[in-house]
Amino acid sequence: MTTISSSVTRADGGFAVEAVHRTEYRLVPVDGVFARENPQLADCYRNAGRCLAVVDENVLALHREAMEAYFAAAGVELTIIPVAIAETDKTLATLERLVDAFGAYGLLRTEAPLVVGGGLVTDVAGFACAAYKRSTPYIRIPTTLIGLIDASVSIKVAVNHGKAKNRLGAYHASSTVFLDFGFLATLAEDQVRNGMAELIKIAVVANRTVFDLLDEHGEELLRSRFGHVDGSPEIRKVADQVTDEAIETMLQLEVPNLAELDLDRVIAYGHTWSPTLELTPEVPYFHGHAISVDMAYSATLAARRGYISVEDRDRVLALFSRLGLTIDSPYLTPELLVGSTRSILQTRDGLLRAAAPKPIGECTFMNDVSDDELVATLQLHREVVAGLPRGGAGVDAFMVPRTSPVVQAP
Repeated sequence: MTTISSSVTRADGGFAVEAVHRTEYRLVPVDGVFARENPQLADCYRNAGRCLAVVDENVLALHREAMEAYFAAAGVELTIIPVAIAETDKTLATLERLVDAFGAYGLLRTEAPLVVGGGLVTDVAGFACAAYKRSTPYIRIPTTLIGLIDASVSIKVAVNHGKAKNRLGAYHASSTVFLDFGFLATLAEDQVRNGMAELIKIAVVANRTVFDLLDEHGEELLRSRFGHVDGSPEIRKVADQVTDEAIETMLQLEVPNLAELDLDRVIAYGHTWSPTLELTPEVPYFHGHAISVDMAYSATLAARRGYISVEDRDRVLALFSRLGLTIDSPYLTPELLVGSTRSILQTRDGLLRAAAPKPIGECTFMNDVSDDELVATLQLHREVVAGLPRGGAGVDAFMVPRTSPVVQAP
């Protein structure tokens, strides 16, 4: 972020200050970001001659050799901080450990750490960069589907606080995001499923074409890791279209509202009641499963109000179900719905602003949902999903507890 214009004037015996800032960042597709024939990443670090990398330990186990060989060939000294961050570790304590590691390394304010991992890692490390010396640049390489098509597109970084998801955070763009969908070849199926929830999110309220493609090809996209594991040329073509259109749609919606000054946010579909639901179980839900419950419930509410047809509601719920995403939860109680509504009203300046399809591919916002309507819709939702596989429960819906250190010394 740079200041492009500023002024100081006297006003009413005091001073009026105005400063306009520019936010710039690039999303760079690359096939094999650690392949020696692709110099884009190395070019970011050649002048400094060194790179401090915050890397998810699971990614490191698979790609350390390629990373080290890549930077060695470029003549860049690589220092790695391995991290293991589950939702329960997305805290200020983890951020402080990263800041300590930055200080021990002697990181200069103008140096950009390289952050490699999924959305949890990039959220916490990005917030650490926002806080370190008040603002330190960084470069992202997302390695999960949710990171590639959602977290990397946004400039939001955050940690949880208590049971409140993303309660503390900042708007801090990475200067460059390298998008390498080849990482999906080694991604566990539960993580691919987790990311597909975010694709359904943007499809249901903003891109009917993507929804139709997911409805037709969703299971094969999941099985083949978006064509990167035994995928046909046809499914790779579908995967490329789905992810490219989803990212562009996200950018078109996000960029005019980077600091979320407009609280009517289309991409908040599925994020009204899920922030409370996600952290309610002792072992938290995967983010994708929590928002799927929210989105499915919101689709039932939208159909109840006549925003979408019952047939379209059932298409949405069936897509979630076929992919193994959760669409109902015993933790989704009347008490949780009412309590989480009160909580989100504080975030959204006193209005619910619950996003819903009207119809599929377009969005409306609901501000007039009463407690009685919430409870009645929950009862209807339970009746609708009872006949679906698993009664609305998801597959591998909860995060596996982490046993290794959160941040290891470089």
